[in-house]
Amino acid sequence: MNEPKTTSVFKGIGVSPGIVSGRAFVLNHQDMAAPSYHLVKASQVAEEIRRFRKALKSAEQELAGIREKMASREGIESRFIDVHTLILKDRSYRRDTVNFIREKRINAEWALRLTLLKYRDLFSKMEDEYLRERIADVENVTQRVLRNLSAGKPDSISEIQEECIVISRDLSPADTVQMSPDKVLGFATDMGGKTSHTAIVARSMEIPAVVGLQEITANVQNEDTVIIDGTAGVVIVNPDPEVLKRYADKKKHYWAMSERYLRDAHLRAVTRDGHFVHIGANIEFIEEIPSVLAHGADGVGLYRTEFLYINRDRLPTEEEHFENYRRLVENPGVQWSTIRTFDLGGDKFISDPRLAEEMNPAMGLRAIRFCLQEVDLFKSQLRAILRAGAIGNTRILFPMISGVKEIRETKRILEEVREDLRREGIPFGSKLEIGVMIEVPSAVMMADALAREVDFFSIGTNDLIQYSLAIDRVNDRVTYLYEPLHPAILRLIRRVVRAGHEAGIRIAMCGEMAGDPICTMVLIGLGLDELSMTPLAIPKVKHIIRNVSREECRELVDEAMKRVTGEEIEEFVWGRLKDRFPDEFHGSSL
Repeated sequence: MNEPKTTSVFKGIGVSPGIVSGRAFVLNHQDMAAPSYHLVKASQVAEEIRRFRKALKSAEQELAGIREKMASREGIESRFIDVHTLILKDRSYRRDTVNFIREKRINAEWALRLTLLKYRDLFSKMEDEYLRERIADVENVTQRVLRNLSAGKPDSISEIQEECIVISRDLSPADTVQMSPDKVLGFATDMGGKTSHTAIVARSMEIPAVVGLQEITANVQNEDTVIIDGTAGVVIVNPDPEVLKRYADKKKHYWAMSERYLRDAHLRAVTRDGHFVHIGANIEFIEEIPSVLAHGADGVGLYRTEFLYINRDRLPTEEEHFENYRRLVENPGVQWSTIRTFDLGGDKFISDPRLAEEMNPAMGLRAIRFCLQEVDLFKSQLRAILRAGAIGNTRILFPMISGVKEIRETKRILEEVREDLRREGIPFGSKLEIGVMIEVPSAVMMADALAREVDFFSIGTNDLIQYSLAIDRVNDRVTYLYEPLHPAILRLIRRVVRAGHEAGIRIAMCGEMAGDPICTMVLIGLGLDELSMTPLAIPKVKHIIRNVSREECRELVDEAMKRVTGEEIEEFVWGRLKDRFPDEFHGSSL
């Protein structure tokens, strides 16, 4: 008689909400063993280069085959196949590997590993989470090439025939896009983060997922029973009957509430005492627009344009910019679109790693600082945004503004671009609203002066919290200090709101805090006019807004800010929410 298996609980990062349970399918995606040896003869060097190029070609053909199978599924998913194809074709990626083979006289597998190490070092210096996690794409591509060098064949998600929960060290976008939602109920991985391509695809396909579990593959076997709670970021392996029943009830409750939220998602976000809150969506790809509309967003509160720059060996042209922005703003369901100029430095360009040599890139030449030095590059993007403004309601958002001098110089360049377009007879939006992201402490302190220069603020809480509390979000040893409800952060937000409102401008928020239901009443009480978040978070946030009054939210904030630690405030707010919304905040612990 078999002994019952012990129940194990793992906490990771919930990247796609929902609760599912089922049998585990452990995907064998271990790193390919790469032999390492030196080459003795010149003829061997030529042969290794030939092997490498042949493996690249085979990898490209594999991706093309996946792309062809997905011909009927154009969208975010297919874009990521294109990203991997671009990495394979990247001249620097190819050149570095060939140079390692020639100069070090080593085999192709060893050379490819050295190339990957070079890129890992490059990406580790990137402060931006989205860009930092792009190393996963380079690693996925490298594994594919290594498999072709060794003629290995990995397990394939596309071959799964029965319902299961996929457990893997990591999943590439190519893996994820081949998932059948009818068969793959959810997935959990050792690696990954909220902004990984795999996480984005999971959200677009609405498959519950938890990533960043570190050791889930070492603790799960095929046919184990697994529960995935993508909302709480929890994975339970071999739950006992009581836990299984509890989560079955929780799953039923979750989906009932989700259907209720989604059914009312298109209602306006108006508090019981008549205060209207604009609700926007944060997106990175035009293909997300259907999800934006389905989940009840009024408009796009943040369109991140960084994807246009990465994983390519040349800069995007003005026309490429314009085509993306045109597709965004011409959609009749989108009331407004806020386009953020690229929020990175030279480290975004895979093919020019020289630009990443900074001791502290988080505070180096990035965002608006980089734009003001690379004016021609900046103008190309500004021209495209202004041209899109002639087609639909477009707003422009400048990141990492630290003071008045920067925004004045930025506006001067924008005016030059307007004059150029006017002189060339090219239509453009003449009344685009201009906004700045408030994400560094100096911008908070100068908010009264900045408010006289622009039409709106958008508070980027991810960076504002990091810079204000002196937290390196990349460092696991201090992430516990990352507290959105820290009293210092609430005081900073209140200062920005007051300065903006006194100057007569709107205040938006586009950081993760905006989409956290625990923070919704606090943000309404602080006076935010607009909240922008991931589309999946919108229905629940709107539900909360419609069922509270602004006055009770203000009272909540006043009472919360009598506390002096983030933990005390969170405990107080959570308790109030459980009393106010017992069905929505009934706890998530075992």
